[in-house]
Amino acid sequence: MLEIPESYVIANQLNNTIRGKKIKYVLANQSPHKFAWYHRNPDDYDELLSGKTIGSSRPVSGMIEIEAGDCRIVLMEGVSPRYYEDLMKVPKKHQLYIEFTDDTALVCTVQMYGGMVAFHDGEYDNKYYILAKKKPSPLTGGFDRQYFRSLRTEETVKLSAKAFLATEQRIPGLGNGVLQDILYMAGIHPKRKMKDVSDEEYDRLFDAVKNTLRMMAEQGGRDTEKDLFGNPGGYVTYLSKNTAFTPCVKCGYELHKENYMGGTIYYCENCQK
Repeated sequence: MLEIPESYVIANQLNNTIRGKKIKYVLANQSPHKFAWYHRNPDDYDELLSGKTIGSSRPVSGMIEIEAGDCRIVLMEGVSPRYYEDLMKVPKKHQLYIEFTDDTALVCTVQMYGGMVAFHDGEYDNKYYILAKKKPSPLTGGFDRQYFRSLRTEETVKLSAKAFLATEQRIPGLGNGVLQDILYMAGIHPKRKMKDVSDEEYDRLFDAVKNTLRMMAEQGGRDTEKDLFGNPGGYVTYLSKNTAFTPCVKCGYELHKENYMGGTIYYCENCQK
């Protein structure tokens, strides 16, 4: 799933591969998917984008925005983009296919859910997209300790640590995947109520958000996710499907896995109080 680190990594990879290329042909919704979302009619994507030259790609929280002339292509959470130099290797099923004049292609697929929207710059009014562009990313200086403290309000005291980090677009792009290691590094259990988190612990949580996401991004994303070329990231996760029920690297206790708030959480009962 695209979260902050993967969006950062893949946007940089797109800048190194497709920037400056001219779009030859676009096919959207070739393999219909119940939870694949588009902007307006996907049949119009070819007419909208063909002939456009790719500009810069940039991370927008857990999304990736790609310039295409006077248009924009936005890949949202749940989309897996892949770059192909050999068109013979393109999978038969996909939800967005963009072929360039040099016979290379950007191909996007969706497993659970995901949005692939194309539009003229400025016409897309999706609230999540607009909010993500307005709020500072934890990978930038604008997301500082003072800003993080402003997120803690009277309305958040009843929330669990997981809910605080990953709901209501409080920190766009910070989802259930990356929060596992963030809470682990902060020593906070995902079910712990925010009212029980001390000021000192909250400052430690800020450091964990900044440092963990930075390491994930700098190391090519998480080892549980794939990059633009289908390779797993270089950041080795402490808490994920790869480490469930193995010994904690800090204390040796067995790591736990359970369902919570519609998703899976991982934690060490000894290190995360």
